[in-house]
Amino acid sequence: MRLARFLALAAVLALAPGAARPATRDIYPDPAQAKADLAAALKTAAETHKRILLDFGGNWCGDCQVLDIYFHNPQNRPLLESNFVLVHVNIGHMDANLDIAKAYEVPIDKGVPALAVLTETGKLLFSQKNGQFESMRRMESASVTEFLVQWKPVKPGCSAVQITC
Repeated sequence: MRLARFLALAAVLALAPGAARPATRDIYPDPAQAKADLAAALKTAAETHKRILLDFGGNWCGDCQVLDIYFHNPQNRPLLESNFVLVHVNIGHMDANLDIAKAYEVPIDKGVPALAVLTETGKLLFSQKNGQFESMRRMESASVTEFLVQWKPVKPGCSAVQITC
């Protein structure tokens, strides 16, 4: 009887307006779209002289949600948009697009989100090896800023450490 009351109370609280529930957004498109998105990114990167940033994860992943929030906050958005073509690669529930992760040396089994950076021609510059961003909820936005600054292309007349150039 006590268990039934507890479960009923838990259900009421969970369904109550304003109840704290993790919000998820559809950041990662259908897994079947990954190869087409990557091909489009390669074309755009070649035309705009930007690097490609591959973000492997899933809409179910809270740390992936936080990473996307950090990517698009006022400090990082201009840096991201002026230097990178962002491709979200949906890995399903660790069972989709593993071939793409393998091709870019991203060990999904170490955790997501996982990132890889490619040149404008698709050459691998960096891939996470140790799940550096898998605990994004415990990290600050500044860690994403540092990453973007580190891997942005250096444009003629600019310094590698300048955030906007």
